[in-house]
Amino acid sequence: MIPVLELQMVEGGYAETQILHGVSIKVNAGEIVVIIGPNGAGKSTAMKSVFGLLNLTKGKVFLDGSDITNLSTEKVVRHGVCYVPQTENIFPSLTVQENLEMGAYVRDDDFQPRLNEMFDLFPPLAEKRKQAAGTLSGGQRQMVAMAKAIMVEPKILMLDEPTAGLSPKFRHEIFDIIKTVHKTGTPILMVEQNAKQALAVADRGYILVDGKNKTEGTGQNLLNDPDVAEMFLGGGVKK
Repeated sequence: MIPVLELQMVEGGYAETQILHGVSIKVNAGEIVVIIGPNGAGKSTAMKSVFGLLNLTKGKVFLDGSDITNLSTEKVVRHGVCYVPQTENIFPSLTVQENLEMGAYVRDDDFQPRLNEMFDLFPPLAEKRKQAAGTLSGGQRQMVAMAKAIMVEPKILMLDEPTAGLSPKFRHEIFDIIKTVHKTGTPILMVEQNAKQALAVADRGYILVDGKNKTEGTGQNLLNDPDVAEMFLGGGVKK
C-alpha cells in the first residue's frame, strides 16, 4: 500500500541552521498519525517541510507516491495537502462563512454542497455563520480553521499544535473534532504537545528528538511504553 504522505530521511532547516537530520514519517489512508517530542525536536519543522517552507538538502517527500519535494506551498495545496498552523489560522474580521469560502479558493467548481457539509459537521459554526470568526471561543476558532482547511476535500490534513493555549475543556472538544473530521475519511498528521490525549486518538505515533526519529509505534503501544511515559507523558505507566 502506497502511503498518502511519506517523508523519507529528510534533512534541512532554515538558512544555515540544520534542524532535521534524517526524519522519516508516513501516513497511510484512513490514519491519524501524531508527532510528539520535546521542544526543539523538529516536529513542526518536519511538517512544514512538506510545504516548501524550508530548504530540504536531502531526502524526499511523496504524496500518493508522487515526488513533491521542495514544491511551492501553493502547488502542494493544489495537490491536496492542507495545513492548519498553530496561530493565525483564521481571518478574524471575516464571518465564519466567509472564512470557509476563503478555504475553497483553489476550487473551480460549486463548493456550496461542501459548505453545507461543513455546517452539518460543525453545528456550532452553522449557528454562528454570520458572526465574525475573531469573536468566537478558542475551541470554535479551531473548528473554523479545520473546516476552512477541509473545504477543498484534501488528501491529508496537517495540524500543528491544535490545542495549544486552550483550557482542558476546549482541548477535549478539539480532540473530539479531530475524531469527527477523521470519520469523514480524511487522514490526519498532527503535531501535539498534549501527548497523552493525542496518542489516545492516534493510530500511530512518532517521537522525534534532536531532529531525528527516536521511536515509533501504535498510539496505544506508545501510551503503554514506560520509557515514553517517563520522558513525554508526565510520569510512568501504571504496572
